[in-house]
Amino acid sequence: MAERTHDLNVFPSGLGGKRILLCTESLGPVNGVSRTTKMLVDHLRSNGALVAVVAPYNHTKVNTFNPISSPVDCPFYYEEVRLSGYPLPFNPELSVAYPVRLSELYRRTFGGPPDLIYLASPASLGFQVMLQLRQYTKELQVPIICNFQTDLAGYCSLLFPWPLGKIANEVFGFVQGYLFRDTSVKTIFYPSTFVKTYLTSVNVPSDKMEVLRRGVETKGFSPAKRSEQLRKEWAPNGEPILFTCSRLAGEKGFAFLADAARELDNRGMEFKLVIVGGNRNSVVEQEVKDMFAPLQKKNKVIFPGFKIGEELMTHYASADIFLHCSITETFGLVVLEAMASGVPVIARDEGGPSDIIEHGKTGYLVRPDDLDDFVQKVLKLGHDTITREQFALAARTFACEATWERVSNKAAWQMLDTIEKFDQNKKKSALPTTRFPIFGWLLLSGPVRHFLLPQIIKAKLAWALSIIFSFWVVVGSYLVFADVGHLVKTYSPRALSWLKFITRG
Repeated sequence: MAERTHDLNVFPSGLGGKRILLCTESLGPVNGVSRTTKMLVDHLRSNGALVAVVAPYNHTKVNTFNPISSPVDCPFYYEEVRLSGYPLPFNPELSVAYPVRLSELYRRTFGGPPDLIYLASPASLGFQVMLQLRQYTKELQVPIICNFQTDLAGYCSLLFPWPLGKIANEVFGFVQGYLFRDTSVKTIFYPSTFVKTYLTSVNVPSDKMEVLRRGVETKGFSPAKRSEQLRKEWAPNGEPILFTCSRLAGEKGFAFLADAARELDNRGMEFKLVIVGGNRNSVVEQEVKDMFAPLQKKNKVIFPGFKIGEELMTHYASADIFLHCSITETFGLVVLEAMASGVPVIARDEGGPSDIIEHGKTGYLVRPDDLDDFVQKVLKLGHDTITREQFALAARTFACEATWERVSNKAAWQMLDTIEKFDQNKKKSALPTTRFPIFGWLLLSGPVRHFLLPQIIKAKLAWALSIIFSFWVVVGSYLVFADVGHLVKTYSPRALSWLKFITRG
């Protein structure tokens, strides 16, 4: 937990000029996690902190952060470094980073070790950094702050077939607990009670955990962006407009949403369901769209595609009710964006949205598997315009209290506290320490210490890299297998059609 109380309306001036190596699994307009990371990086840089961002390539391949406005007195400073990786079959916008040396990241960003490492939603890249850093002696360990924003274990249970999903869930839990418990990891930010419960279950010490929620840009996401023209395009007969925004993938709860939409139709409700989002894997995207095919034929479901910026904000504000059906969200930024847009939310009571929505005031929370109650709540808000307007006002008021400035300042203060405490402890340490007590007596000799210590570190790093390579071989094999499966799904129907055409000819 944070040891000092700070004014979150003020940025810590002491963080100016500090070198922060920020590693993230996604960069660009990819998802809520990457948007959160962008807001933090822009805020840190605008206040003078030197932030070097490292991330795998994705489809954008551009620097999506605001440029640094003032000259930087750091000759080896590089703002952004991209790494090669293997795209995830079910979400090609994200990649599993290929094995990389931590020393190489240091060289390509600051020319040497930074003052602090910040891991945004650590996975393939973050795990590599933590595993390698723990092999260094304590005085060489750069302090780490993690922001736990993605439920990787939960995703594995949904994405992988049994028993792979169960095995992957257990493996992720073990690996995360093992890495987070190390002394090099000083703080783990968590966005919701759901995540705190998970971290506790994998034996992460409570004194390392610190709540850090997300903010929302309330000037952009605002009821003022409501477009009557867009509403008429969607619902020319004035039907209630149901809305959701998400990557089109099965783990986002679309099967539940499709069941709810069919049931609403069966009960005679006139509505338009607008589903904003996409997926660069056309097979996965089409699988989601196929769930709504009968309702699309009735002109009750609309897929506008992927939206960003002003267009996205206008889409949010032009809806009547936001439906959130995912149960794997650690926070659920889309829920906060909907509330800021003056749109009440109906969500399954699981994960981050449970901490955001005040049931019966800003929206409704429904038991995760209670389809009937979910449908009932949609029917109620769909027909009760007075309650809907009351919820909308309350939702907007709540969202206006969640500013990015306060959220980013809290992270900044924690960074400065961590750097200062690490520097103080390093000054107190008269002699280097090692994780191998058996060598302690040898380290009392200066010449022996200077010769032996680097060899110990090299051996431990070699062991860590061998573990990384072994895991990558296993993960890579599965990713290739999944890609082959998607190719078969994509091209086998075409091949069969071609064969039929040939045989007929």
